[in-house]
Amino acid sequence: MKNFKILILVCFILAFAKAASQQTTTTYPQPGVDACLLKSSLINPSSRSIHQATANYDLKYVRLELDTDPDVAIISGTVTSHFEAVGAINQITFDLANNMNVSQVTQRGVPLTYINNGNDELVIDLPATQNNAVLDSLSVTYSGNPIASGFGSFAQTTHNNAGIIWTLSEPYGAKAWWPCKQDLNDKIDQTEVIIHTPAGNTGVSNGLLLSETTTPTGKRFRWQHNYPIPAYLIAIAVTNYARYTDLVGSGATALPIDNYVYPEDLATAQASTAVTVPIMNFFETTFGAYPYRSEKYGHAQFGWGGGMEHTTISFMGGFSRGLIAHELAHQWFGNKVTCGSWQDIWLNESFATYATGMTVEHLDGSSSFKSWRMNANNRATTSTNGSVYVPAQDTLSVGRVFNSNLSYYKGSMVLHMLREKIGNTDFQQTLQNYLNDPQLSFNYAKTPDFKAIAAATSGQNLTEFFADWIYGEGYPQHTINWSATPTGITMNYQQLPSHSSVSLFEVALPVKITGVTGQEQWEVLNINNLNENFSISVPFNVATVEIDPDVATISKNNTATLGIGDAFAKAEFQLFPNPTSNTFQIITDTSVLTDLKIYDLHGRLILDYKDQLEARPAMVFTAPQISGIYFIKLTSEKGAVTKKLMVR
Repeated sequence: MKNFKILILVCFILAFAKAASQQTTTTYPQPGVDACLLKSSLINPSSRSIHQATANYDLKYVRLELDTDPDVAIISGTVTSHFEAVGAINQITFDLANNMNVSQVTQRGVPLTYINNGNDELVIDLPATQNNAVLDSLSVTYSGNPIASGFGSFAQTTHNNAGIIWTLSEPYGAKAWWPCKQDLNDKIDQTEVIIHTPAGNTGVSNGLLLSETTTPTGKRFRWQHNYPIPAYLIAIAVTNYARYTDLVGSGATALPIDNYVYPEDLATAQASTAVTVPIMNFFETTFGAYPYRSEKYGHAQFGWGGGMEHTTISFMGGFSRGLIAHELAHQWFGNKVTCGSWQDIWLNESFATYATGMTVEHLDGSSSFKSWRMNANNRATTSTNGSVYVPAQDTLSVGRVFNSNLSYYKGSMVLHMLREKIGNTDFQQTLQNYLNDPQLSFNYAKTPDFKAIAAATSGQNLTEFFADWIYGEGYPQHTINWSATPTGITMNYQQLPSHSSVSLFEVALPVKITGVTGQEQWEVLNINNLNENFSISVPFNVATVEIDPDVATISKNNTATLGIGDAFAKAEFQLFPNPTSNTFQIITDTSVLTDLKIYDLHGRLILDYKDQLEARPAMVFTAPQISGIYFIKLTSEKGAVTKKLMVR
């Protein structure tokens, strides 16, 4: 999820304004804003808790039979749940919003007693004790006008004068529109969604469309999904969709990409979604086979400017390539393997964000990927505090859970740093091992799970790496003071962490050394102290030193300058005047100048005064005649240094 083009603060302002006005219409973001950031930012705080009362059963199968009219913000139906008891149970609890009306609960046709306890819980008394591991079922018939949790959960609006209903339940919104178990500790093994809707509309949901039939009152769409799925990824969208299909591959193994779009946007969507095919091919090569190949992938257009990665059917407010890549990547990272708590949301969002960056690298090349990283790093360092891992006390703040700078961009840059640290081969293998781990695949994962797999795959100890970059807050600021020596340069390195939670960011810091004639040498400084010195052999005269110019790491406000403590560089040789229009003088204390050469910005030798030094005791030299910036290479018995001269 999704485009990150609006501040979370705006979301909350809109939320509270809406709540205060009690209007029935919903204000939607402009096209291009990030639906994932906004999708649940207006959920009532009381609805954000995860109810532990639902932990005493394991859902095996759920069938939702729903009646919807996209012109009316009402839903009604029956949800049948098959569940296995965890221990002996006499009651079962479902998450369901207080405002929804339950008309009956039955078990094998027998009515059961129930209450809505006012805490968004439907508590049902079982007719007898259900013993551990015993499978049983019950059905809840209900209806209501779901409270729109801001921009998500359940929405009814229009497009081109046609009504549409859609849902977006992440993180805590499923209970707004159906009785469910929305904890991140149980996936439903199999689901079926049956949508009744007036003629002229299409009902879309997860999995395979088993049937589409005409009824006396309209149309009936029956969907079945045969993979484990959390409640928040179950979704419906109903409107007058136009449908078309792209194919990945051909023949019996072809994977359909079914697209449900507004009729008025059909031509534009068809042109835009075609890129899904090469992206799918790239992801399957990189991450492994698409997890739901026996069913489908697809897009359903809805009323957001971003998207939501509902399993097998991403809901899309637009069809930019970046959004298509992000939502598709979630089918592996977020759907096949789902974060085991909202503290671990980066396992969903950072991974999908970095997959989007990898798509840029794959389709556009290294230069575009560098630009992508520059933007990601800028976003990651927007604030001096904040960790990728969400603190426990912040999980009830949807704005914090889905903070784009941290849960998306900073985490994605950490993944790039991990890739640089362990190498591309081990990084790709780590991702595949993570996705295919038998304890995690089609299940839940937490940060220690991924860390353990990355460490085992690479053979590296990643404890400090995760402590600094995932659990720690902020970022480093790097400073290098460098000086020339007869054999190269010396560097004094200093680091200033932006937040006290990290005393030192241990990092492999790339440094680019450029010579006066354009030569390049790359070095990696393994930073283990806040202040340390490095001696680098360089076979040419150095003009500049740059800190991580390719943006391989997270950092901000870095500086690399000629060392102010170097007597040779600063005290014993000075250029005066600088800038100059005709001549300049070398001012020295004790060193004897043995060579002086002038180079232009392209590294070309312009003037060589080596054989004229004895004839110039006043050390006055003629500057180049053309205005511009030049490099003056000065050599004495102590070594060589390069200074910059500006000619007007």
